[in-house]
Amino acid sequence: MDVARVRSFNRTVTQRVGALDDEFLARDRALGQARVLWEIGTQGSDVRALRARLDLDSGYLSRLLRSLESAGLVTVESSQSDGRVRTARLTEAGLAERAELDRLSDEAAASMLAPLGPRQRERLVAAMAEVERLLTASSVRIEPCDPRHPDARRCLELYFGELKQRFEDGYDPGEALPVEDDEVTPPAGVMLLAWLHAEPVGCVCLKLHGDQPAEIKRMWVGERVRGLGVGRRLLAELEAYAVGRGVTVLRLETNRALSEAIGLYRSAGFAEIPPYNAERYAHHWFEKRL
Repeated sequence: MDVARVRSFNRTVTQRVGALDDEFLARDRALGQARVLWEIGTQGSDVRALRARLDLDSGYLSRLLRSLESAGLVTVESSQSDGRVRTARLTEAGLAERAELDRLSDEAAASMLAPLGPRQRERLVAAMAEVERLLTASSVRIEPCDPRHPDARRCLELYFGELKQRFEDGYDPGEALPVEDDEVTPPAGVMLLAWLHAEPVGCVCLKLHGDQPAEIKRMWVGERVRGLGVGRRLLAELEAYAVGRGVTVLRLETNRALSEAIGLYRSAGFAEIPPYNAERYAHHWFEKRL
């Protein structure tokens, strides 16, 4: 029943927004071309980033870009320093077309709301916002990642930066208990990353200690996806990984400034325990029996 409802919703939406029309918003191009034109933006976009944001096959995106180039709306140039890096930019005609698409899109959205009463409009807009959030949540994937990978490094950089801002006395990774790369690389442990499209938006690490309790470290969720259940998913995936390796007890420590994390741990079944290490930035220690 759920699958049938999703399919029915998809059919209604694609028809209502004009995705089936060869000439989207009465322009001389389909929705795919129009979306790429809009996504390139006024400042241009790296083609790889564009492909990642739209989840498009490289060959299909190349065809869309070529069609927009042929129409005089887009130029694609290779970087002088690295020929593998290509940047798409809108021409003057492309910028004018994008502005017109914005105007027509506003009109189309207004026409969708116009037949509805005030209460119906509120319901529709609120439902759309909720659907957007849930679709974003369903687009997040979680997989193991080498802690040396640039995406993993980026997550840790953002994580440390946030701790520095939120902790009362700042944060210096060099003064915290260390988490070495080889400690969170199988078989010694694991690092899980969450990606939204190609952007890393969360991470968590696990250190295994043989028959002793395993430790959860470096739990972080980016601001862009907070409130979408990504932290809970990361924690659940890590617990499943731990169970698969015979772990019976998980432990972690956290700072009192991280109230959201504390709430997550408690709701996930972690109970507060006396300190089990000398982490200088910790105020709370938790444990969960699996």
